[in-house]
Amino acid sequence: MANGVRVITSQSATRFEDQGKVIVLENGQKITSDLTILSVGVEPENELAKVAGIELGLRGGILVDEHYETSQKDIFAVGDAIVVKQEITSQDALISLASPANRQGRQVADVIAGLGRTNKGSIGTAIVRAFDMTAASTGLSERILRMNQLPYKALHVSGKDHAGYYPGATDMTLKLLFDPTTGKIYGAQGVGKKGVDKRIDILATAIKGNLTVFDLPELEFTYAPPFGSAKDPVNMLGYAALNLIEGLSDNIQWYQLEDELAKGKKFLDVRTSGEFQSGRLKVDTIHIP
Repeated sequence: MANGVRVITSQSATRFEDQGKVIVLENGQKITSDLTILSVGVEPENELAKVAGIELGLRGGILVDEHYETSQKDIFAVGDAIVVKQEITSQDALISLASPANRQGRQVADVIAGLGRTNKGSIGTAIVRAFDMTAASTGLSERILRMNQLPYKALHVSGKDHAGYYPGATDMTLKLLFDPTTGKIYGAQGVGKKGVDKRIDILATAIKGNLTVFDLPELEFTYAPPFGSAKDPVNMLGYAALNLIEGLSDNIQWYQLEDELAKGKKFLDVRTSGEFQSGRLKVDTIHIP
C-alpha cells in the first residue's frame, strides 16, 4: 500500500454488477469501482488482411514467410500483427513489441530493395516500470517451459545494482531458466529499482548469441563502484547454474517449499539480521545470521 495500490492475486473477476460499478471476484468478494480496465492481452488488427483474403494463423495473426511476404504475392506485412517464430522453441508466436517491429520494417525494406534479409524470429524481451520498481524479462518463462515439456532448472540470485559500499546501491533479484544438461539459456526475469534493464539486456544478448550458462561467469563488464559490482549479478547466475549442473548443490522453488517441509526438511535462513527483517516467507524458519 506504499503507493496507494492494493494488489489482489489468485483471483479473477467473475461478473460485474450495478452497471459495472461492482466487481465480483471468484471468492465472492465485491469491489466497488469508478473505472475498470481489463488488461487481458492483445489481438492483432487484421481486418485489412481478412478483406484482402490473406491467410491468417495463430490468434488471427498474419502469416508471412521468412521474407515477410504474405500468402498474396508482393504483399508484405510486419509488426505486431504478424506471426513470428519464437527463436528458442521455433514455434509460432505473437510478440507485440516495438523493437522487433522496427527491425522488421528495416528488413522488409531491404527485401523489397532486393537484399536477402530473413526474418529470424524473436525471443520477446520486455520491460515495465511501476512507481520506483522495474520488472523485465527475456526469452521463455517457467510456465511456457512446462507447457512445452522442456527439461529445465530455475534459479534466483539477489544482488545490488552497484557495489554495496558505494552510496545509493539498491537490491535486485534475477531469475534464470536453463537446460540442466547443456546449459542452454531459456530465459530470465528481473526486478529491482535500478540496473535491471542492463542485466536483462545482457542475458537477451547471451540468448541471441547462443551463449550458455558456462559462458556467464566469463563475461566481462565495465566496473567501478558507482556502476556495478566486481562479480556482477549476471556472473553470479552463471556460478550458481554451474553449481547445479555439476552437482555441487541442488535447489527447490518457492512453490515446492511446503511439500519439502512436510517431509521433515528444515528451513535454515543464514541471511544477516537486516536481510531477514526485509522480507521472509511465512513458514517455520531457523535463523542463524
